[in-house]
Amino acid sequence: MAVQSWEERTAALNTATSPSPQQKPKGFFREWGDAILFAVVAATLIRWATFEAYTIPTPSMEHSLLVGDYLFVSKLHYGPRTPQTPLQVPLTHQTIWGTSLKSYSDLIQLPSYRLPGFSEVKRNDVVVFNVPFEKEHPADLRTNYIKRCVAVAGDVLEIKEQQVYINGKPLVHPPQSQNRYFLQVTEPVRDKIFQDQGVADFNSPNGIPQAQVTTMGPAYVVDMTPKTAEYFKQQSFIKGVVLDKSLPGVGEPETFPNNPDYPSSQPNMAPGAPFAKWNKDNYGPLQLPKEGQTVQLTAQNSPIYEKIILRYEHNEGITVQNGIIMQNGKPLTSYTFKQDYYFMMGDNRHDSLDSRYWGFVPKDHIVGKAVLIWLSVDPYADFLHKIRWSRLFNFID
Repeated sequence: MAVQSWEERTAALNTATSPSPQQKPKGFFREWGDAILFAVVAATLIRWATFEAYTIPTPSMEHSLLVGDYLFVSKLHYGPRTPQTPLQVPLTHQTIWGTSLKSYSDLIQLPSYRLPGFSEVKRNDVVVFNVPFEKEHPADLRTNYIKRCVAVAGDVLEIKEQQVYINGKPLVHPPQSQNRYFLQVTEPVRDKIFQDQGVADFNSPNGIPQAQVTTMGPAYVVDMTPKTAEYFKQQSFIKGVVLDKSLPGVGEPETFPNNPDYPSSQPNMAPGAPFAKWNKDNYGPLQLPKEGQTVQLTAQNSPIYEKIILRYEHNEGITVQNGIIMQNGKPLTSYTFKQDYYFMMGDNRHDSLDSRYWGFVPKDHIVGKAVLIWLSVDPYADFLHKIRWSRLFNFID
């Protein structure tokens, strides 16, 4: 057996590890550039295909989700979407960080496909989606909203005096869902009472509700859970707790489909249409379109399906004339849907811009399922109480 001396082994090792004349070591900036490129590519893939972080900026999901909650949203549940707008600065949404400059170009628009996921969207899922009514951005770059899915494709939804019914059965409301109440008072309510009960007003500089002069006299107009409303009913400084309700049969023109293109001041209400008297608390019945389902189109129901046919399903030659949906100049008498649609509502029912105002959410607008609160920051608390420790790493249901 051949053997090597210590000097021979050292020489052989040096020869093997020394760079060849053709291989120059990477410079400092090239090494950092390669590392940054790898990190950006990896982060982009993770963000697209697995999980993405979001924050809650508005109170539309109170008290299930609070302003200042930071979430992880799973793309794996419903399956990630292939990019529709590929010309985009990585790790941005609509604008470049810290500026108002667009972070994308819509010169190239591709068909969007969804990879297989763990599940379909189900009732009561908390879902992040691209809001459908925006027209200034491509569909995959529209503003992200988060709401609860209350009805899925094929369901018949109806709201009677704030109670949601799906296929004729009452839907169990989330335990932390809120409605708006009038607190009639005999004296001002101390700030600490509102803070202890988790009652906030995000239009107020310090987040504390302020007394108003109403037709009922001095009162606070607040959003809170039924349990919190029961607490205030027992307090001596409260004259009355009145639930804010829209009356059955009194139409609100800002609701869908009276106003199919929210926000707009031009309602599209067909004479005698059954939805003319719908409002936020008394709504429907409305069937959600399902892929493969065919409907007969009439002057009365065309406002319900107008946006679907005109925008969401990429049909050619579609126009709307005097409430009639036309294709290539001829009236459409029937239509078969190309994808599923969902109905989303905020848990803070009287402070939520949701499907009651702008209609259905197409399946290709679904981003992912909210699964975990990883951080929660109270925007009105002092430094020592800024973190809501009890909410950290809570699963969302």
